[in-house]
Amino acid sequence: MWYGHPGGWGWGYTMMGGFGWVFMLLLAVLVAAMVAGLLRDVLGGASRHRGAPKASASSALRILDERFARGEIDADEYRRRRDDLMSR
Repeated sequence: MWYGHPGGWGWGYTMMGGFGWVFMLLLAVLVAAMVAGLLRDVLGGASRHRGAPKASASSALRILDERFARGEIDADEYRRRRDDLMSR
């Protein structure tokens, strides 16, 4: 009730009086930050999590070198795959 007001109706000055405007501003900033974070997750996060990360050519060459060193592939296959990796 609005104390001291003729008729005694309404909420009075308690909501916006004093430092009420500070709380309203903080609420607006909080809502804006939540919306921005949600948009970042929905729009930017989807592209970061699609599929497995692609291996770079240098890591693929390293794996190919290791397979050749272990004897898993012969020299002809090693050269063919190395040339294929280098042409990309």
